[in-house]
Amino acid sequence: MFHSVLIANRGEISCRVIRTLGELGITSVAVYTDTDLGAKHVTMADTAIRIGDYLDSAALIAAAQSTGAQAIHPGYGFLSENVDFARDCERAGIVFIGPSVDAIEAMGDKIRAKAHVAARGVRVTPGAGEAGMTDADLIEAAVGVGFPLLIKPSGGGGGKGMTVVETAADLPDALVVSRRVAARAFGDDTLLLERLIPTPRHIEVQVLADAHGRVIHLGERECSLQRRHQKVVEEAPSPLLDEATRAAIGAAACEVAHSVAYVGAGTVEFLVSDLNPGEFFFMEMNTRLQVEHPVTELVTGIDLVAWQIRIAAGEPLTLDQADVTITGHAMEVRLYAEDPAVGFLPTTGTVLALHEPRGEGVRVDSALVEGLVVAAVYDPMLAKIIAWGEDRDRALARLERALGETTVFGLRTNLSFLMVLLDNPEVRAGRLDTGLVQRILEKTTAPIPDAATLATAALLEHASRWHDGGPWASPNGWRIGAHQPNSYTVGDTIVTVLGEPHAALVDGVATKFRFDAQRATIERAGSAVSYRWARDGDVIWLADSTEIFDLHIRRREDLLSEHRASLSVDLGSAHPEVRSVMPGTVVWVSVATGDTVTVGQPLLALEAMKMEHPILAPMTGIVTLTVALGDQVRLNQLVARIDTNEGAS
Repeated sequence: MFHSVLIANRGEISCRVIRTLGELGITSVAVYTDTDLGAKHVTMADTAIRIGDYLDSAALIAAAQSTGAQAIHPGYGFLSENVDFARDCERAGIVFIGPSVDAIEAMGDKIRAKAHVAARGVRVTPGAGEAGMTDADLIEAAVGVGFPLLIKPSGGGGGKGMTVVETAADLPDALVVSRRVAARAFGDDTLLLERLIPTPRHIEVQVLADAHGRVIHLGERECSLQRRHQKVVEEAPSPLLDEATRAAIGAAACEVAHSVAYVGAGTVEFLVSDLNPGEFFFMEMNTRLQVEHPVTELVTGIDLVAWQIRIAAGEPLTLDQADVTITGHAMEVRLYAEDPAVGFLPTTGTVLALHEPRGEGVRVDSALVEGLVVAAVYDPMLAKIIAWGEDRDRALARLERALGETTVFGLRTNLSFLMVLLDNPEVRAGRLDTGLVQRILEKTTAPIPDAATLATAALLEHASRWHDGGPWASPNGWRIGAHQPNSYTVGDTIVTVLGEPHAALVDGVATKFRFDAQRATIERAGSAVSYRWARDGDVIWLADSTEIFDLHIRRREDLLSEHRASLSVDLGSAHPEVRSVMPGTVVWVSVATGDTVTVGQPLLALEAMKMEHPILAPMTGIVTLTVALGDQVRLNQLVARIDTNEGAS
């Protein structure tokens, strides 16, 4: 067994691996960049080494050599499926905790992988694509594939560069975007086309294989709840499959692993027809640990990371297929730094307050700590919340309760949407497919704070002014004489605080209030609602059991400034400003300063946290750019101005 292992990753997966290394008595070595200075995985590890980039193979190997680490665990993402990194480790005499170079090469290219497994009798999705095909070649091949179809980069996964194309007219532009993203993400712009299976279920099988020829599977995971090809909710086992199909799909996954002499933990992914569950198609093999591995661990009782390490150290599997039993049901959700109210664009911020759930059957894999700065540099996933139960209903109930107990203040997340998703009747019944999340989104509206929530924010503001120096320290219009009620503007709503500091009036309804350092309680109509809260300058964060709001307290000077600005605007000569809707990097620019642009014309695109977002011209006119290719852009930063040109309609 190894005595020291370096984790070539960050975030919650690095923390997850460190935990198992500690249980095995192995010294853990973490790496970090300047962005992650003080991150949780850095403080958890026995040793931590600063590097410039998690993708710098030479720096990672040098860190392993300098600390005496005998092996490197790549986690997932970054270099986990990079054949050159695995080869560099081999040359340096360091064990890569993963499959062989040959297996990574065979499965890393989706085009070759499909041809390889098809030759072994495993059914694959109909499609087209091979290295060297131009966009024109793919457009011609699409006729045989049929529409709708899916564009996929051949060199990598994680949803990057994947695009659904409904009609032939949409294909040329979609190929340009997918090829650009693939080249940037994987260093390979080769694309393939696949027929889009109607109402498909995304089901994957976990396999373990040792260096002595033994391969077993640990059952399947249902991963059909996806948004933009990124998994959001995963569960094990699938509510769709019967025992016969479960055995058949497991056997097919083992055959795929056998075909490349696979060693370690891996996942074979299939598309399964919802209308005909016995019909499944091979999509790809992920030659690494998956994000959703905890649900398999909870229903099998098998530590996948521990077995990865044991197998990499040369130990044989001590499990036969008959030893693997599935007990109960497990479900996992991914907590992302993104704002559902604005199209799930990535968000940034500092974690002001944090509460992660606990309790029977609840597990949290997280890298969150209070004070953590979440930047736009890396993947937006913050944590995974997982629950196990004796059956699916109990697992779902525990997961919903765990989400209600979760608090992350300081940046917007998808937490409220996860609660909406789990409460959907189709999800509760297990009637899933890869398009369900989008259909739910189309019927979901952004939550609006009610009067009680607005009153809570105003009362917290009022109480804090009195507690932090009283009326003398607060420029709020206080005066000697008869009491005058204080009014606070919360967003666009005026809230009046009544004669004593623990009551307020919103829309003519009186609200009583009490609070402590962690809780604020509203009493109305004989009932009470308790909120968790935190403050960040003029923003008050509030959470109850279902929603989180960040409410801006607009001070008198803010309101006066807005009023003065409105009086001085000359609409005839105003220059419309184009601002960034998310923080990120400028990855392409399609116009130059001085160009005439039309409404809806793409100006540039930002990329952050695996997502590319185009910025469009809001009007016709002459554009002036204020950013350039490669620039880092903040949220709401000015990126361009457009002047109306004479005669433009």
